[in-house]
Amino acid sequence: MEHIRMPKVNVLHSLVCNVVKHKASQSGYPLLIHCKNFQVIQFIFPQESDCHDVYISLSRLSRPEKYEELYCFSFNPNVGKAEREHSWDFLDLKAEYSRMGLPNKLWHVSPINREYRVCDTYPADLFVPKSVTLPVIVGSSKFRSRGRFPTLSYYCKENHATICRSSQPLSGFSARCLEDEQMLQAIMKSNPESRFMYVVDTRPKLNAMANRAAGKGYENEDNYCNIKFQFIGIENIHVMRNSQQKLIEVSALRSPSMGEFLTGLENSDWLRHIKSIMEAGLFISKAVAEEGVSVLVHCSDGWDRTAQVCSVASVLLDPYYRTLKGLMVLFEKDWVSFGHRFSHRCGHLIGEAKEVSPVIDQFLECIWQLMEQFPCAFEYNEKFLISIHNHIYSCHYGNFICNSQKERKDLYWRRLYNRFDRELHPRQSELDSLMTVKEETQQLEEELALYEQVICQIFA
Repeated sequence: MEHIRMPKVNVLHSLVCNVVKHKASQSGYPLLIHCKNFQVIQFIFPQESDCHDVYISLSRLSRPEKYEELYCFSFNPNVGKAEREHSWDFLDLKAEYSRMGLPNKLWHVSPINREYRVCDTYPADLFVPKSVTLPVIVGSSKFRSRGRFPTLSYYCKENHATICRSSQPLSGFSARCLEDEQMLQAIMKSNPESRFMYVVDTRPKLNAMANRAAGKGYENEDNYCNIKFQFIGIENIHVMRNSQQKLIEVSALRSPSMGEFLTGLENSDWLRHIKSIMEAGLFISKAVAEEGVSVLVHCSDGWDRTAQVCSVASVLLDPYYRTLKGLMVLFEKDWVSFGHRFSHRCGHLIGEAKEVSPVIDQFLECIWQLMEQFPCAFEYNEKFLISIHNHIYSCHYGNFICNSQKERKDLYWRRLYNRFDRELHPRQSELDSLMTVKEETQQLEEELALYEQVICQIFA
């Protein structure tokens, strides 16, 4: 009998989207595994009991209840200490802002969010105009959804134009905030060559108007001097999730005709959504590069459509983001540090089905579309994009877990505390750790001596 050697396929549990048992066939009991990276794997089991056992195991293991169950917490790469330590400092956002020409006489790092007290979904270090005072920042944050006040994402040192980002204002039908108005004026004046700025709302106008009834909405041009408002019309996460599901169903058709496939693709509206995101990025990049005008971008909470649009605009504007290192820095800056909700959108933990949406998939497709049109403008190819996509969903590494920088830091310290007796983390100083242990040991010895004295007095 001839043995057929099948290629080895490694699939981490976090990559499993769902597991489906099918009716028994002549060859056995089939088990179908749908993966988040769009792989579909089928197993045929000779025994129904084996098929059921694997089904139960995969269903449980692919739906972790807490972060500590993710693979990145058990992954132990076979690399040396120096390489481990280097990996923590590989992406340095301070160096990235320095590359842009920051800080300078117009922009500086504000210390206001160092403890995440103003906005717990923003990074600790934020660039704001030098002319802005701390009370203005605090007032603006209170007027913005989730406290996500306007702050810098990209700076064009050639003409001082900027891309800033925030969440929607809590304006309702008539509310206003002087501090928020002052914040936008400061951003506009930090671009000396321009007399106005754009405010880009990435939502459909009807959606933004509906939010006004809930006390949110968008900026009133009568209250904000020298701004030009622009709606883009990118749909929300629920529409995008349904669109991708339709696309997956079309792709799963067996031997469809070209007409059937194209009809299904059109009905999914997937490419229409991609077009909307790219048009928004193009509008912003032209405003910055050709008009020399600063732009404030927001959606509802400022961590989905805002991240997509700012990132696409940055790739169009700056060739650095078309390099391998540059794209990684862009992810770290506009997605990881600015609080894209990776765990919710990618469904890393159980119980987040309504929050799952292909936000990151759409951004990667936008990059791929640009690569198809301008292949010589990019240092990387589609294999790099596929690799990033796999790592985001597989939780192989810890870069793309949690929903904010603060959550990742809290998880890091909690995890560190729970395993301090087994090993040191690469970021821990051995000397500091030893000194801490020494001090704690001395305190325990003093307490023990005190208890011994008390016991002696009791039995004396």
